[in-house]
Amino acid sequence: MSLRYPALHASHSGIWIATDEGTRPIGRGEAIRIAADTPVIVLNAALVGQRLGYADLAGLDVLELFAFMCPARFMVPTPRGLARATGLETPARDEDVATFLRAAAQALLDLPKGEWPEKEGAWMSAQSLFRLRWPWAPVIGDHLVKPVEAERWLFSKLPEWSEGAPRPQPRTITLDGDETQARLAHLTGSAAEQRTGQRAFAQAAMDAFGPRMVRDSPNMVLAEAGTGIGKTLGYLAPASLWAEKAGGAVWVSTFTKALQRQLGQESARLFPDATVRKQKVVTRKGRENYLCLLNLEDALQGGFQNRAAVLAQLVARWAAYSADGDMVGGDLPGWLPTLFRRNGSTALTDRRGECVYAGCPHYRKCFIERAARASSEADIVIANHALVMVNAARGRELTTRPTRYVFDEGHHLFDAADSMFSTALTGQETIEIRRWILGPESGGRGRRRGLQARLSDVASYDEGGARAISEAVVAAQALAADGWLQRVGEGAPFGPIETLLAAVRGLTYARAEAAGDAGYALETELAEPDATLVEAAGPAAHALDALVRPLVTLGRRLEAVLAEAPDWMDGPARARVEGAIASIGWRAETVAAWVSLLARVGGPASPDFVDWLAVDRVEGREYDIGLHRHWLDPSKPFAETVLKPAHGALVTSATLRGGGADPNEGWAVAEARTGANHLLRGASRFEASSPFDYASQAEVLIVTDVKRGDMGALANAYARLGCASGGGMLGLFTAIRRLRGVHARIADRLARDGLPLYAQHVDPIDTGTLIDIFRDDASASLLGTDALRDGVDVPGESLRLVVMEGVPWPKPTVLHAARRLASGGSAYDDRIVRARLAQAFGRLIRRADDRGMFVLLSAAMPSRLLTAFPPGVRIERVTLDEAVLRASRLPSVTQVVQEVRLDA
Repeated sequence: MSLRYPALHASHSGIWIATDEGTRPIGRGEAIRIAADTPVIVLNAALVGQRLGYADLAGLDVLELFAFMCPARFMVPTPRGLARATGLETPARDEDVATFLRAAAQALLDLPKGEWPEKEGAWMSAQSLFRLRWPWAPVIGDHLVKPVEAERWLFSKLPEWSEGAPRPQPRTITLDGDETQARLAHLTGSAAEQRTGQRAFAQAAMDAFGPRMVRDSPNMVLAEAGTGIGKTLGYLAPASLWAEKAGGAVWVSTFTKALQRQLGQESARLFPDATVRKQKVVTRKGRENYLCLLNLEDALQGGFQNRAAVLAQLVARWAAYSADGDMVGGDLPGWLPTLFRRNGSTALTDRRGECVYAGCPHYRKCFIERAARASSEADIVIANHALVMVNAARGRELTTRPTRYVFDEGHHLFDAADSMFSTALTGQETIEIRRWILGPESGGRGRRRGLQARLSDVASYDEGGARAISEAVVAAQALAADGWLQRVGEGAPFGPIETLLAAVRGLTYARAEAAGDAGYALETELAEPDATLVEAAGPAAHALDALVRPLVTLGRRLEAVLAEAPDWMDGPARARVEGAIASIGWRAETVAAWVSLLARVGGPASPDFVDWLAVDRVEGREYDIGLHRHWLDPSKPFAETVLKPAHGALVTSATLRGGGADPNEGWAVAEARTGANHLLRGASRFEASSPFDYASQAEVLIVTDVKRGDMGALANAYARLGCASGGGMLGLFTAIRRLRGVHARIADRLARDGLPLYAQHVDPIDTGTLIDIFRDDASASLLGTDALRDGVDVPGESLRLVVMEGVPWPKPTVLHAARRLASGGSAYDDRIVRARLAQAFGRLIRRADDRGMFVLLSAAMPSRLLTAFPPGVRIERVTLDEAVLRASRLPSVTQVVQEVRLDA
């Protein structure tokens, strides 16, 4: 049976429709008319709809079909990626794509004819999707045969985890240098080139795994290892050897999901056998990353409606075949949730802390609990900075806290700690706690329950606990409620918290708004508050204090129930109560921090903190209001919470000293930003330069004739450079508004040369998928902001040109101003800029055969900042014409088949 539906393809270079009669170009109006009247096959309906200017585009999206037919499989969501997944030939031209989509859809539908690993559960899922009127369901149904026997599906198919005996404390051992080098040689392979820097790095990393000699003073190693050293295997060698000999777990913490994936791949060198590797190496993330089976069940039983219900069914198909249930960076395609406008994917995870633990019927199959137990038995746990800090500050797994850490991408520790240990008393934060306590207040669907309902059986046993819950419910009525933002904006707040937020808004607008304001966030110091704010702070603090008291009492009552261990408290019940204690304690700490912040209003400032007021806006639309508190030096609580309880920590990065103008200053910066200067025993230092020959592999060009603030000139520069290089351009911006402006001006221009252009904050595609697309197509270019400056690993010709719109000066926020004042004034700014430039340049050369060019579009680039670039790299100030000429000489396969346009 062949598909009779037409296929539609839209790109920046044109629009085509393919039918049984052939393929032809069409105009935008005709395309919209056809799509509105007829089901059409498309690739990424959200993206095609955006390019047509028809947001309501719906149809037969091949990506949704792939998600159903091939759940938990990786695919780059482009014609090239789809061709690879279906075994078809990649369409050579844009005008061939529409015809290709029909063939690719047919190939996916034909999978049941052969060996189809994901057959189980497909029939039942297709029936559910048919009832939801999913466009593909009738088509799929014609290609499936109803199974003779009932299928095992999802909740019956998922394996159960089992409880094991507590892991003993690691033994005290000292690593042998020869053994460590032998382990490194085993990991790299006997035929691999022996790298002196890598061997020295592994030797230095051993210090982090030695016995601790002084309490609260871990063995800390700061190691800057240039790109190409091979630091991943360099630290896995001593880490794996220590885990094996000491019987403990090493937590390897990263900042980006890309490095987490890379570490998972590198672990195959440690444990080639997949079954052993699954036991020995575990990737661990925060609870909010994993699918919650109870939330999914609710969604499948009517909690989701319309398109969101279709998403839930496709997620259920994925969950049955997922390796770990990770919805963010795992084997769920990152592009899947973006296909569903106002998607409900976040509602399928435990973002609100409403988990009932052992009270959940799916507790024994829970992905989150399985990951937690697997990590307690693993040798290597691949985590991230945020999870490490959360786990240390308020984790439930007290008996399995790691004693050895490796912090890769260590230059991000300061920012991760800044986010973790901050306080925000905002409307959005208060309404979340209100919902957590009260549950749904206006009816509606869903399984959400308030605190009283979640703990009703426990409260019935303990009179004091039941009274505390009732008091918390009453006190929560004072928090911001649904519609608070509109009431505050209209000057009609309800309750003490909304009155406080209205006072914050008024003072922030009075002091922060300026002529020509762009409509983005406003903020002002919490200094010399007006009478309105001072008067509002008192009742708000009183209301919050009335809430924190019963929460603390409830936590204590639950602890008493645990200690008493009544007859009904079996293992699952105990786990549930322990989970409730942890969740209540987290909320109580949050509310107590709010009370402390309000005490600052009208009172003396603390030298340890920076406090300010803010109105958060996007393009003039307000979405949150509140008071904020950050540590002036967040590495201090990081050292207290994470480092001091540990026995050893290795902090490494290619740009660990990136902010220093000279080596000594660089090490001081590294120690200050990693918490090392808060330890009694100083950190040891190690440095290994990159083995790359930057002088011959790369050059830095500073373009001097692109006028600052001239959007047309900026767009022209990006267009000419991208066309000259034949794609392979990573364009970095410090402002989303300028990114969007440049993209709008150059996308069609690059498309005329057959060069695809993608952009963060423009294309309805998640960042991880954008990077996958960019990596997969050497002719593509990608525009983005900070996330791309730090989180892109694209070796080879797909990235051969990095273009920055200007010097990446820090945004002059209240927090930055306070840290700048405390840390050297303009020298502090310079350190930040050098670090950002070093990180951006680091995207360019990722392996020994890479070649590339770094272009900075700023005549005002100070010479003192050029030390950010590696020694030996050629740095020149040139005109745009000269930069374009040199970009045209970059090695590129695309230049063989296209004429480069060098003219403006």
